[in-house]
Amino acid sequence: MQVLGISGSMRKKGNTSILVKEILSRCEESGIRTEFISLSGKKISPCLGCEKCKEKKWCVIENDDWDEVMQKILKCDVLVIGSPTYYFDVCGHLKNFIDRTYSLYHDRKLAGKKGVAVAVHANKGASRTIQTLEGFLSTHEFASLGAVKGTGYQEGDVLNDAEALRRAQKIGDKIVRLLKPNHD
Repeated sequence: MQVLGISGSMRKKGNTSILVKEILSRCEESGIRTEFISLSGKKISPCLGCEKCKEKKWCVIENDDWDEVMQKILKCDVLVIGSPTYYFDVCGHLKNFIDRTYSLYHDRKLAGKKGVAVAVHANKGASRTIQTLEGFLSTHEFASLGAVKGTGYQEGDVLNDAEALRRAQKIGDKIVRLLKPNHD
């Protein structure tokens, strides 16, 4: 798969999913393979800080869904990762997921991929959420393809944010140009 979209929101069909899927749909329209994963309903345990990953070269925590999702990230060319804004930052579920990627940092297993950060807030705080997501991407040596901030509280509200939708479409088009440079 070329483009993987992940929503860290606990709302499976919430505003974060909508914005991530808006980017993916632009890619799909041009024939680029995409996949969408919602972390809603998935078990993602927090990092234990045990440092055993330095030896194993992978997170040693078992019996949750982190490994399955991470395998897909390793296979993608572009990662579109999104979070709702909780108290001016990413939601806890996604933060657990991100913290566990420390196990891949030692060998730079994610370096060279491209990334897009997506954040949705009710009325403020998305800039800090974007900073956290971009920090994750930068630490793992992703090349940034941009970010999208949207506004919405109730499910579907982000569809009223014309600027966020326009920005998502623009980034989707940028991914298409990157992956299919001769596409008209």
